[in-house]
Amino acid sequence: MNTEADSNDITEHPRDDKPRPYVCTVCDKRFTLKHHLKYHMSRRHTEANWYSCTQCEKRYRSKLYLRSHMNVHSSKYKCTECRKCFQRNQFLTRHKLSHSGERPFECSVCGKRFKQSASLDRHSRSHSGDIPYKCHVCGKAFSQAVRLNRHMRVHTEERPYKCHVCDKAFTCSTHLNTHMRLHAEERPYKCSLCNKCFNKSSNLRKHQRHTHSNRRPYQCPYCGMQFKTSDLLKCHVRVHTDAKPYSCRHCSDRFRWHKQLKRHLLKSHNEGTWFTCDVCEKKFVTRPQLQCHSLRHEGVKPYVCCECPKRFCTAAELKCHELVHSDYKQFCCFLCCKYFKHKPNVKRHFKKCFKKAGLSGPFLF
Repeated sequence: MNTEADSNDITEHPRDDKPRPYVCTVCDKRFTLKHHLKYHMSRRHTEANWYSCTQCEKRYRSKLYLRSHMNVHSSKYKCTECRKCFQRNQFLTRHKLSHSGERPFECSVCGKRFKQSASLDRHSRSHSGDIPYKCHVCGKAFSQAVRLNRHMRVHTEERPYKCHVCDKAFTCSTHLNTHMRLHAEERPYKCSLCNKCFNKSSNLRKHQRHTHSNRRPYQCPYCGMQFKTSDLLKCHVRVHTDAKPYSCRHCSDRFRWHKQLKRHLLKSHNEGTWFTCDVCEKKFVTRPQLQCHSLRHEGVKPYVCCECPKRFCTAAELKCHELVHSDYKQFCCFLCCKYFKHKPNVKRHFKKCFKKAGLSGPFLF
């Protein structure tokens, strides 16, 4: 069932660790006061007074939300660049920044720039350490109430946003909206450098950083390896800390990567669907893995080295090859500060350096 975007409801997101004795019997959310629970039940789980859109299956808790939603169907607020429609003019104005690339709000601490002042305010909390919204189940804290609300669905397995085409369900409305573009094959965000199109503006930005930029501002504090995005660095650090944030709901096994969890669920618990190659019947955990594999059967090598005629099936293979033509060394031994082009080389060196320094005990790399 589709509802309006996740609400920032302060009654459901207390900013402290007070006892929460009142429990919702539908979704197991907990509250400090009884009237907070009643308010939650009337807002979340009572559908008698909801208002339905006559042109799609979305439903809303008030006439105001419905009237705002109808602007999408009337094309009242339409982007002239990608023809995407919005509920309100301020949403359209905000969206237009994705085409202009303008980021007028700058963080005074790290210099990072943002399109909206609200985004800058949220980012500033990462420097101040202000993360007041805490999950009572696992203790994870968030800077925004809406993010805690979404996080709680990890524990409750609640997926209230359902696709009316394929019945796939999602934890938040933005994921559903992105998914719906797959059915419409809508890809409104076009790269100005290579004309590749994307269904999300964030994917376009990631593509431009990964493919068309050599800037690597994020450095690993353990080994010195540099990354283009903070997300890539966060994932990499797990190699050193041995953090395993993905846990199996059926057993006690934990995993470092989501892909490992997905494979475990398929192999050990028969949960999910394998992606099988039509030619050799090899099985894959994700569709992109299968698509990449299929290129090898077709002999397609779309990634061309700009320094020599060699071609490759994947961007990762091309990236590895390009180091042959470059003097850039991104892997560093943090014991002696010697740099290497390839990760296997620094791993072998580090083991020797570790023993030569007279160190003992386990190490992660």
